[in-house]
Amino acid sequence: MRDLLARFREDEAPDCACESTIEDDTLLLDAADCPGAGDLGAEPTCRATAVRALADREAEAVVTRTKCLERTYEDEAAALLVAAGRFVERAAFYDETLAAHGESDPLGAARAAVGRAGPVGRIVAETGLAECARRVDDYEEALRPFLGPPIAKARVAADPPPDAALAETRRLDTGATVRIYDDERALRTYHLEPVEHGFDAAAREVLADAYGLLAEGAVSSGERAPGRAVRRVVDESAGEDRDADAPVEAIASALRKHTRGYGVLADFFADPAVSDVFATAPVGENPLRVSADGERMGTNVRLTETGAQALASRFRRESGRAFSRAAPTLDATAEVATGEGTIRVAGVTNPVSDGPGFAFRAHDATPWTLPALVENQTVPPDAAALLSLAVERAGAGLVAGPRGAGKTTLLGALCWELPAETRTVVIEDTPELPVSALQRRGRDAQPLRTETGDGPGLAPPEALRTALRLGEGALVVGEVRGEEAAVLYEAMRVGASGDAVLGTIHGDGGEGVRERVVSDLGVPASSFATTDFVVTTEAVSTPAGKRRRVKAIEEVVGGDRFESLFQIRGDELAATGRIDRGNSALVASLADPDESYAEVREAVAERAALLGELADGGRTSPKAVVSAYANRGGDSS
Repeated sequence: MRDLLARFREDEAPDCACESTIEDDTLLLDAADCPGAGDLGAEPTCRATAVRALADREAEAVVTRTKCLERTYEDEAAALLVAAGRFVERAAFYDETLAAHGESDPLGAARAAVGRAGPVGRIVAETGLAECARRVDDYEEALRPFLGPPIAKARVAADPPPDAALAETRRLDTGATVRIYDDERALRTYHLEPVEHGFDAAAREVLADAYGLLAEGAVSSGERAPGRAVRRVVDESAGEDRDADAPVEAIASALRKHTRGYGVLADFFADPAVSDVFATAPVGENPLRVSADGERMGTNVRLTETGAQALASRFRRESGRAFSRAAPTLDATAEVATGEGTIRVAGVTNPVSDGPGFAFRAHDATPWTLPALVENQTVPPDAAALLSLAVERAGAGLVAGPRGAGKTTLLGALCWELPAETRTVVIEDTPELPVSALQRRGRDAQPLRTETGDGPGLAPPEALRTALRLGEGALVVGEVRGEEAAVLYEAMRVGASGDAVLGTIHGDGGEGVRERVVSDLGVPASSFATTDFVVTTEAVSTPAGKRRRVKAIEEVVGGDRFESLFQIRGDELAATGRIDRGNSALVASLADPDESYAEVREAVAERAALLGELADGGRTSPKAVVSAYANRGGDSS
């Protein structure tokens, strides 16, 4: 049978020069020297090469490669090509002409075979080719690849989702274009087109050649190396028969993004609307998802398996933490090349996951202050003023809430409320609090990193003991969640800190926090009684997206009772009246020896007026806040 097909093809003049191999259930077509560049949707001869290669073997994916572009055909696209291969192999015995036609035009061959009496009609159904052809109208729809330059860690579907309606388009600072598509049958799609996907063939070739120079070490290393490599290629191109009029800056930026940065992640996090990106294992089979303006969306982007492994290696190297079969979880931070700040990375890998999987969360480069949280209505001025005064006057408090409720953001904002002369020791396993910003504004903030069993750092209890030996001052604990809780509360009980003690904890309300601290973390009830207040945060859905806010402020009375000072009424945080009635134990505890309860209330009111004034005037940056606070009790930082 193969001889018959071979004789039939002798009269053809094939244009395709793709070379095929099979690796790990994937058909690879090296299209480096092929005029059709391995574009199976547009080039019938390349399509025929793929179908012939699949005539006697199976594959889960088909990948075509040139030095400039890689296309990956998976799922229904791969199923069509595999079904076509089966059909060609079996139908050739009965109809050589139709089988040969099926190599380059499997959709046409399928439609010609469907409904036929006899073996060919049976074969087109049994191979699945009839069903594959029924689902699509043409090859543009049937063979939609995920594509990208070989240097990229991700592949992008260029075409929009079928039958989806375009809802919004915007351009990002990286040059990428985002289109939001509505789809009644599924999640909305966040369709990303990185700038390099708009390059023409000449620009893609410059990108590939410049990457080759970097890989070979042919240009000096450093941050400017990508730009030098691109300019060198363009200069050399001027004497060749190819277009040297390439967008140098755009190509250099793309090269830098993929070699010095985090690739497509830089595009996602260049969008201020994007707070989270999720890569679900196995990453090669699952498109990334994003949270944009609080809404979960699908995307047209997939990490490659090798790209995910490369990211894992980089996070491991830069964080100094293990990430392997022996230590299959990761919690780290990374700098984003867009300059928009850092991202927090949580990762899992074998054996607890089917390969690497990640959750990336954005952190704004500009630290939040309490006036900024008043401005965006996370907390009203009067509630913010109470927290400000409590922190300034050495209160001990916990910020509680579920993941993503803004606990760390509020804790970071409260750090600016500490007196400027206060020495602050900040204890975290993953840096998220604004230590560097505090230091730049003249604050004495000493970070201590705790270890999590997979990298350098102190054990949490030892970190706390070390903090207490570093001198009196405030203690700020990124998250209270383990054996360090007993040490922290012992320090609070004996007054070893001398200033405010603050931290975050997972929990909902004072009662839930006490249950977690006393029952789960083993802190004696008598020690928990040293807590002055508990702030609970939450994330709520609104028509404009997800909004984070303070849900309640409670004071601890008698060690085991909680009284609300502020709680949600209607849709706003409002005072319960306990402070105004003169019943607040927290307000009473904040009074100086020669100060009355009424005078503390007056101080809270004055602080509320200041915070409201700063928020209304847009003076919410750390610089503006520190300057305004310089007149508040001798703060001259």
